[in-house]
Amino acid sequence: MNKKQDERLGTMPIGKLIVSMAVPAVAAQLINVLYNIVDRVYIGHIAGYGDMALTGVGVTFPIIMLISAFSAFAGMGGAPLASIKLGKKEYQGAEEILGNSAGMLLIFSVVLTVFFQVFKTPILYAFGASDHIIGYAEDYIEIYLVGTVFVQFALGLNTFISGQGRAKTAMLSVLIGAIVNIVLDPILIFGCHMGVKGAALATILSQALSAAWVVRFLTSDKSVIRLRLSQMRISLPIVGQIASLGISPFIMQATESLVSITLNSGLQRYGGDLYVGTMSIMTSVMQLIVIPVQGVAQGVQPIISYNYGAGNADRVKEAFKKLVTVCFVGTFLLAGAAVLIPGVYAGIFTDNQALIELTCQVMPVYFLGITIFGIQTACQSTFLALGQAKVSLFIALLRKVILLIPLAIIFPKFMGVMGIYRAEPVADIISVITTATLFTITFRRIVRGMEKETRSQKLVK
Repeated sequence: MNKKQDERLGTMPIGKLIVSMAVPAVAAQLINVLYNIVDRVYIGHIAGYGDMALTGVGVTFPIIMLISAFSAFAGMGGAPLASIKLGKKEYQGAEEILGNSAGMLLIFSVVLTVFFQVFKTPILYAFGASDHIIGYAEDYIEIYLVGTVFVQFALGLNTFISGQGRAKTAMLSVLIGAIVNIVLDPILIFGCHMGVKGAALATILSQALSAAWVVRFLTSDKSVIRLRLSQMRISLPIVGQIASLGISPFIMQATESLVSITLNSGLQRYGGDLYVGTMSIMTSVMQLIVIPVQGVAQGVQPIISYNYGAGNADRVKEAFKKLVTVCFVGTFLLAGAAVLIPGVYAGIFTDNQALIELTCQVMPVYFLGITIFGIQTACQSTFLALGQAKVSLFIALLRKVILLIPLAIIFPKFMGVMGIYRAEPVADIISVITTATLFTITFRRIVRGMEKETRSQKLVK
């Protein structure tokens, strides 16, 4: 087993280490978002019905997010724990966490596939589909669900590759699938005249290749920790540890689905299909803004986890300071562009002039709060890296469940359809202020504890 690969997390200069970890992680996140973005770009330009097909596929987004949420539950719950174990040189414990996470992903795949295949039609209607677009939504999700197991393994297990300091390898697993997806999309959508079914088929074939790459690496001697069939047997104590940390990223992604349901159904009620179409576009643009910042956070997370496990308080502090700076600047610039030039983004996804004009009207309002959201991303990722399950859970619930969903229901009663768009920046700003305050208090306490323990160890020696 190659155990020296992870040691640079505790020795390499922080700035250089962050670049080596974050750049591939950002690239991987951007590439990953192409699975959905490329599909929507091609679908939106299908002659004759592209705008309706785009809206229909947009309604499937909550289901896709729920599937991703379960992969995050096992992957992002287990990977930080495995990184902390690596920092303590407890390799056997790290492998047990990996094995149990893989076992959980397999179970999730079976349950999710069966459930959504059986209940997809009423669920899609509940998510904001109308009779005009339900056919496109069903065509897409029906095929996508066949590849649930590939999505679970590709997303859930890839975090264990980056968690051991192999960010470039983790990026390659995503890159392989994305390239295949980009190539297959036009062939299946237009060449084979499959429409939205072709887009879904291209996606699951691409995810299958990514999953195969991830499993192949984790079972090879190149991996610091190995995926073994014998350790995939579920151990309740280990699952409990994974779940305590994984519930936070799960809620962050699962509630994204709940937010989509609330927004789409509200837009359908107060506006109609055209307004639901704006949300399909803005959801894609939101991914283009948030995903690079999340990639930086994902790249830095193993650094913080490893050094927290190793008791290196100074490296933990330095890594966080650099993380919060990059995340804030990133969202400020990217979201600022969406606020100032919304037409550029809207034109990427549709040729429908009415849809473009409406999107240009609502996008600056919707993205205003995202300009400062990088602060929350950095704090939330660091909470996860430090194993702070309870605080992470509260923050995950705060923005979407406690703030955004109620506001999106209340505001349109007084402001009409624009109230739905205005709920987003209000929730974002309150959430960022609250998170930053909580983080300042908690982080200082954790760092003082680490420094005290280090001094005690030196006295003993």
